[in-house]
Amino acid sequence: MPGARGGAARSIGLSAVIVAATGHEPRVLTIRAGQDFVEALPSGPLEAEHRTLEIGLRNWVERQTSERLGYVEQLYTFGDRDRVAPEIADGAPALVVAYLALVREAAPAGAAGATWQSWYRYFPWEDWRGGRPAQLPLIEERLSRWAAASPGEALRRLREERIGLAFGLGGASWNEELVLERYELLYEAGLVAEAARDLGGTTPGPEDAATGVAMAVDHRRILATAIGRLRGKIKYRPVVFELMPPAFTLLQLQRTVEALSGVRLHKQNFRRLVEQQGLVEETGAMSAATGGRPARLVRFRREVLLERPAPGLRLRAGRRGGAIS
Repeated sequence: MPGARGGAARSIGLSAVIVAATGHEPRVLTIRAGQDFVEALPSGPLEAEHRTLEIGLRNWVERQTSERLGYVEQLYTFGDRDRVAPEIADGAPALVVAYLALVREAAPAGAAGATWQSWYRYFPWEDWRGGRPAQLPLIEERLSRWAAASPGEALRRLREERIGLAFGLGGASWNEELVLERYELLYEAGLVAEAARDLGGTTPGPEDAATGVAMAVDHRRILATAIGRLRGKIKYRPVVFELMPPAFTLLQLQRTVEALSGVRLHKQNFRRLVEQQGLVEETGAMSAATGGRPARLVRFRREVLLERPAPGLRLRAGRRGGAIS
């Protein structure tokens, strides 16, 4: 794992998916790892000096990126050694505990080699804000060929069913939360660079830009898990406000939710939903930075946490190629 001292393997590793939404773009903080300086998540082993997993994570993040974390939640524990090439697995922890961290502003990274990147750099097919992503026809064609090449009829049908559900084909709707399922299919089909690296096979060529930028070890899998978790969680918990400044306009809030979910939202329906949920309150101030008429500034109304068990933005499921309400 990046940052390991003395090259000694540890039994537990820690990785952080640190997310910000700046300029209406969801960003993740990355570092450069290994001799090839491949893009990676801030990571390091749990050491004896770390009293808890979270303390260890915060220590590694600050050491590698100079970023001090606020909101942090445990994401998932990854232990699938078969997903990593033997030469990498020999020096990797048996278990990796991943965390999701939300910060309010993607300030310039304070450490050399630490940079903020759009998460759509790694998952370009996940961004539907401008309509159906241009990468999807090629991806769907190649997945279809993979399914057709199955060694048996039962496996072919299973693969076709998984592809249809994950990518919204055959009349199914696009589900923005199935980020990990889509990445796993691409990995299994050998369509992402990590599959060629870990399992052997043809190194992806220029045409494979459609399947995004590779990351170190299993970090793109971890990032996919975090994106799916966050897209689901904004519907029932007010975590999106961890990414917002203290005061903001409703349009800024809408653009942030759109950036995270990867879909466009109906403006009036979104505002009605926010008001009905009682999620914000007016500050009494106005913003002149909208380029048009001054807009009201609002702030998160924290009392809502005491009023309802699940105060989130309950968006309806997306439709292929259109806005959602």
